[in-house]
Amino acid sequence: MASPIEDYALVSDLHTGALISRRGSIDWLCLPRFDSPSVFGALLGTENHGRWLLAPEGDAAVVSRSYLGPTFILQTHWATDSGAALVTEFMPVGDGRASIVRRVEGISGTVDMRQELEVRFNYGTVLPWMRRDPDPHGERLLAVAGPNALVLRGDNLPRAVDHQHVGRFTVGAGERVDMELTWHLSHHEVPPLTDIDTALASTTDYWERWADHCDPAPQYVGPVQRSLLVLRALTHESTGGIVAAPTTSLPEVAGGERNWDYRYCWLRDAALTLEAMLGHGYADEALRWRNWLLRAVAGDPEDLQIMYAVDGARELPERILPQFTGYGGSVPVRVGNGAVSQYQADVVGEVMVALAKLRDAGVAEDHFSWPLQRALMTFLERHLEDKDHGIWEMRGEPQHFTHSRVMMWAAFDRAAAAVRSHGLDGPVELWEALRDGLREEILNRGFNEELNTFTQYYGSREVDAALLQLPQVGFLAYDDERMLGTVARIEQDLRTDSGLLLRYATHSGIDGLEPGENPFLACSFWLVEQYAATGRPGEARTLMDQLVAYSNELGLLSEEYDPVHNTMAGNFPQAFSHLALVRAADALNTAARLPEAAPVGPTGDFHPTERSR
Repeated sequence: MASPIEDYALVSDLHTGALISRRGSIDWLCLPRFDSPSVFGALLGTENHGRWLLAPEGDAAVVSRSYLGPTFILQTHWATDSGAALVTEFMPVGDGRASIVRRVEGISGTVDMRQELEVRFNYGTVLPWMRRDPDPHGERLLAVAGPNALVLRGDNLPRAVDHQHVGRFTVGAGERVDMELTWHLSHHEVPPLTDIDTALASTTDYWERWADHCDPAPQYVGPVQRSLLVLRALTHESTGGIVAAPTTSLPEVAGGERNWDYRYCWLRDAALTLEAMLGHGYADEALRWRNWLLRAVAGDPEDLQIMYAVDGARELPERILPQFTGYGGSVPVRVGNGAVSQYQADVVGEVMVALAKLRDAGVAEDHFSWPLQRALMTFLERHLEDKDHGIWEMRGEPQHFTHSRVMMWAAFDRAAAAVRSHGLDGPVELWEALRDGLREEILNRGFNEELNTFTQYYGSREVDAALLQLPQVGFLAYDDERMLGTVARIEQDLRTDSGLLLRYATHSGIDGLEPGENPFLACSFWLVEQYAATGRPGEARTLMDQLVAYSNELGLLSEEYDPVHNTMAGNFPQAFSHLALVRAADALNTAARLPEAAPVGPTGDFHPTERSR
C-alpha cells in the first residue's frame, strides 16, 4: 500500500515533481512534465505500477527528515542497529533535462542499503526493455519503451530480478554513493552524466536566491515562505503555467469517487497564485503567468476554458485508468478533467482581479494584454444571464451561483477601474452599468432576508464557503451586517466538530455526486481572514495555528483534511491550500498593525490593509 499522504515529500525541477515517502520510495513521478503519463505510479496502485525504493535493509528508523533550508532538496537521516546514514534527494534545476539524484552518505558505523527499481511507462501499463550498457563512467542501466527512455547511473547498479531491478550496497562512515535517473527521448543520444556536486550547489543556490526575494510578514514567516516555495515549485519554468497539484486522483474521501486530476492549470487557481506572489515581491513570476494566460486564452473568447495543460493546450479529455486500484482502494483513477468543458462564470472575475493587481503594482499593459481583457469582458457580456457550474465545478445542473455573480461584478468593476484610473480604452459606461445592475441583482436575489444570509445560488436556502470571498473582492465590507449574518450561517451549517469548514452541504445533491467529503482547507483559511478583518483576532489565530499544524513535517498541505482519522485527503501538495495560507497570514499581520477602531470597508485589494484608507 502507498504511504499516508502526509508521509510524502515533494521534490521539483520546475517542470515536474516527484513524491517520496518516508519509507524512501518514489511512488509518483510523471516525466518530463507535471501532466505527462507517470513513470512511477505506485501511489495509485502497487509497486508493479512503478516505483524506486532506496532505504536501509531491515529495521531502520527515520531520525529526521527536512528540506535543506528554503529549497526542495530533501534530506533523510536514517538510523539502524549498525550505523547511520544521510540520504539527499533532489531534482536539479536549470539544466534543461529531467533528472532525479539520490545521494547516500555514511554518518557512523555501516548501513546496508537496498534499492528496488520498477520502471513502468504510460501510467503503469508499459514494461520497458532494459539493458546494461558500458558508460564512460562505468556502467549504466537503460530503460526504453516507445518514445521514452530512462538511464540510471551510479555505483552498485541494481540487477534484474523477475520484472524489477534490485540492488544492495553498504555505506560506511565518510563514504558516499551517488545515483542519477534521467529521462530522455529514446531516439536521442543518452545525456551525459551530471556533475552531482555542481548540480547540488546550483540547485541549492537557485532556491535560496528565490527565497531571498520573499517579503514575508512577521507572523508565520516559515509557513508563508514554504507556501510560496510550493507555489513556485508547481510553476512550469518554461511556460509559466501553474498546476493545481502534481498528482491525480488522491481521494477527497477514502473509498469515494471524488478523485480528480489536478495536474493542469486552472485560471482561477493561477490567478490567486499570482496575487499571492505579487503580494510578496514576486512581480516577475506574476508577469510570466500573465504571459502564459495570454497565450492560453488567445483566440475566440467563446472558446475560453477554465483550465489548460501546462503548455496551454486545450484537449484534456477525462478518462478512467482501470489498471490502477486507486489510493487506498479509491476508484476510479482519472486522468484529464471533464470540468474543462464547464462554464464557470467566476473565472473571468478571478483573472481580472489578478490582472488589476498587476496594473496597480506598476506593470504596464501591452498591445496584447489589454485587448485580450476587453475580449474577456465581451465574453462576459454575452453570457451575462447564463447559469454556470460554480467555483466547485458542480457536476449537477447549472445555477446562478451567488459567488459566480459576485465575481462577474468584480470583473466589470476592475475593467471600469482600468479605464477610469489607468487611462485604458473601453466602454466604461457600459461596464459600470452592468456592474451596478449585477450588484442590485445579487443583493435582491442572492441574499435571503429571512435567513439573514447570502445563499449558495439564487433560490437556495443553503450557504457556501465561497461566500467568504465577497468582501475579499470588495463587493461589500467585511463587517457589513449581511456579511456577518452569512458568516454566522456558514459557521452553523458548514463548520464541523473539528472547527474546519466544508465547502458546501454535499447532501443537497447540487453537485450530482454521492454525498460526503472532508473539510476543504482553503475555506478555513478564508474564515481566518474574515475573523482577522472583523475584530476576532483570538479566534483567527487559534484557527490559523490549527490549520498550520495540519502541514506535514516539511510544511506541505493537501487539499482537504480528515479530522476523524487525522490524515490528509485530496491531491497533494495543493496550491489552493498554500495560497490561502498566505492570504490568511497577510490578513492576520495586517490586523495586528491596525488601530483597534480602524474601519472595515469594501476593498478590491488582495490585502485587507486598504480597509483603513
